[in-house]
Amino acid sequence: MSHRLLDKAHRRLAAESGCRSNPWGGRMAVALVYPNTYRHAMSNLGFLTVYHMLNSREDVLCERFFLPDEEDLVEHRATGYSLFSLESGRFLDEFDLVAFSISFENDYLNLPVIFELARLPWRAAERDARHPLLLAGGVCAFLNPEPLAEVMDLFAVGEAEPLLPGLIDALKHEAFSRQALLERLAGLAGIYVPRLYELDYNPDGSLAARRAKNGAPARVRRQWLADLDASPSVSFVLTEETEFGDMYLSEISRGCSRGCRFCAAGFLYLPPRERSLKNLAAQADEGLCSRRRIGLVGAAVADHPDAAALQDHIVAQGGGVSVSSLRIDALREEEVTALAAAGHRTVAIAPEAGSQRLRDLVNKGLTEEAILRAVELLAEAGIPNLKLYFLIGLPSENEADVDELLRLVGAIRGLWLEAGRKRGRLGHLTLSLNPFVPKPFTPLQWAPMASEKTLQKTLRRIRSGVARLANTEMICESLRAATLQAFFARGDRRVGEALPLLAAGRNLKAACRELGLDPDFYVTRPRGEAEMFPWEVIDNGVRRDYLWQEYQRARQGQITPRCAPGCRRCGVCG
Repeated sequence: MSHRLLDKAHRRLAAESGCRSNPWGGRMAVALVYPNTYRHAMSNLGFLTVYHMLNSREDVLCERFFLPDEEDLVEHRATGYSLFSLESGRFLDEFDLVAFSISFENDYLNLPVIFELARLPWRAAERDARHPLLLAGGVCAFLNPEPLAEVMDLFAVGEAEPLLPGLIDALKHEAFSRQALLERLAGLAGIYVPRLYELDYNPDGSLAARRAKNGAPARVRRQWLADLDASPSVSFVLTEETEFGDMYLSEISRGCSRGCRFCAAGFLYLPPRERSLKNLAAQADEGLCSRRRIGLVGAAVADHPDAAALQDHIVAQGGGVSVSSLRIDALREEEVTALAAAGHRTVAIAPEAGSQRLRDLVNKGLTEEAILRAVELLAEAGIPNLKLYFLIGLPSENEADVDELLRLVGAIRGLWLEAGRKRGRLGHLTLSLNPFVPKPFTPLQWAPMASEKTLQKTLRRIRSGVARLANTEMICESLRAATLQAFFARGDRRVGEALPLLAAGRNLKAACRELGLDPDFYVTRPRGEAEMFPWEVIDNGVRRDYLWQEYQRARQGQITPRCAPGCRRCGVCG
């Protein structure tokens, strides 16, 4: 037995605020697994909300599992000690249900390690009544579940609040055989059971047909919570051992009305919904009892109609405010002043593209004038450091677009340095470059990802331009990681076979070669209008013809207005 591993878990549990361990007491036992480290997991509001919801039930006990950090992983393997829960130290295979919360495709690479440490068979077909059922939830479960279709028994398609109660009630019927239980679960709204679907492929490798069997629905409809006030999503467990350990997080909205064509979250969480000011103020008051800073979380925080009033309320209570995102054209002087007063030394904004042509392509709805006005506002508030997010490798990007990006950065830097000289201290400018990954259920799902060779050329060009600018640095997401993200985001069931090989250290090309797969087929291949996508076993609510129309508007550089109450364009609202 590894006493050091258990002692570390006990110390973490003792340091948490808001968490209580409970005896099993005949309750249904759910293992909630985050396929990354404790530090990453405890900043995830979705993970914390599910944990709170499950443990709020009298008939359920939920305990947490995490990917061990590097030192602990070595000890697990050296001692042969199985993966255990944070709360009680029980092993993963002792639970009735193992629920994975997966937000990022690259976290798939950690799953084989977790299965190894938990001594669970990798394929669902290899597990039987001796093993717990395995469920995947989180963004990846309703973005594209297919890469894990041969691994998981079922997927929760949509938001936890409308899904969990019915699922837990159905799982308590122990009289059913494993197969009968899965067929019963497939009849629940928002539950996808992949073994109840048969697939055919065309000679070129694309999907030809999908057939549901044993009463499963042809497509599984995404579930979403209509009234956010009905269920809070906050930092139910507080710990210092996380990136946001000094603040209390509060979700103020879901979804986004802007319609940025590259943004999966913007389409996955439609329709846009907001919590009321009364609800949010009460959450902030509770949070200020334990933290002096409130982190406001949402896809478009500045679009909330009561954002300024909420910030004023928090400041009036002696608290500080932090926001998950700043919308350039919705930035207000009051908001910037509140950020500066709260001690923010770095603020991030996202122009996304340097040229107006590409900003119009992605429907960003930003002019250069608006970008520079926002920069001036931030500079005059005295915030010393600015981070700029740009996408590279967007469809049709050329050298002129890259030159426009460098010119825009130069203009922003000029404003920033001028403000720094006035206050007697030059600030820092950071360019964060992220390769464009075409995501399911977005208008750009038909577009290819740029090749690594093309992206490397773009990076060299930008790096050369930035190297001449003092107080300016460039960082970029790993091209390898971005390619893997695209491989899994756009993949079918066959790509899941690569996961154990990739986790064992093979690169993508070597793993695909061993399996007879072509990574370019998934990553850099443009898709035809009529092609059946693997992820379309999910019905996201957004009409396919609307997404195709938006793709054509993107290619023509046409802007689409944001959605508003009463809008019926995409189909989500009926």
